[in-house]
Amino acid sequence: MCLIVIALGSHPDLPFVLAGNRDEFHARPTRAAGPWDDHPDILGGRDLEQGGTWLAVSRRGALATVTNYRDPANRVTGARSRGLLVGDFVAGNEPAGRYVPARTAEGRRHDGFNLVAADATGVWWGSNRGGESTRLGRGIHALSNHLLGTPWPKVRRLREGLADDLDAPAATAIESLFDRLRDTRPVDDADLPSTGVSLEWERLLGPPFIVSPTYGTRSTTVVTIDHAGQLRFEERSFGPDGAETGRTVHSLALPRPIGP
Repeated sequence: MCLIVIALGSHPDLPFVLAGNRDEFHARPTRAAGPWDDHPDILGGRDLEQGGTWLAVSRRGALATVTNYRDPANRVTGARSRGLLVGDFVAGNEPAGRYVPARTAEGRRHDGFNLVAADATGVWWGSNRGGESTRLGRGIHALSNHLLGTPWPKVRRLREGLADDLDAPAATAIESLFDRLRDTRPVDDADLPSTGVSLEWERLLGPPFIVSPTYGTRSTTVVTIDHAGQLRFEERSFGPDGAETGRTVHSLALPRPIGP
């Protein structure tokens, strides 16, 4: 993922809400969200180049997602795919509160990342590029390709937008999230971050939803969990022109709640 918002204990009917966009080169082979052939108890998309994933959940009640930390000057030669961090967590049995600090402490085994892992013990965030691993409390949390809460324009837009939707009925709030994640409005140059890429790329990457022939938002996902432990996972996919190319919707009855 490249943009994530999480609302914990903030919506009256949905104590857990996670939504985000996955931005990637269009040529990179991908499988849409669904049960994995090699792990049928895992639900998520799949990167067919490295075998990892950007977001997945297991029937045991483990969920994880990852964003890249944009720092092109400090790429790690031969680094392990960051998407494997997600698959390893949901396929294993290690509690989130132990897994996240352990993986972030491995430092330069991976290129820069933000990792969010959640299970019955809580929702945890950590990065191998700074900050201390943190158990997320009630409220709204948002991140992109920098540390948790860094106020990039697209992070602020999504966080503030979700806050405005929290009194809406569940179905309305979910659809509004999908709309907000398709926001292509450009960002003023003065408000763009400086992350080591060209100004042209900063402009392209500035809004929540990215459209270009080679690189852009490939999918948007909204995951919700209600008070009965019913998880709903919807993914919408997009082509190089930004047009929607498909939808998948899945549901799981979790054995125990995920949340703060």
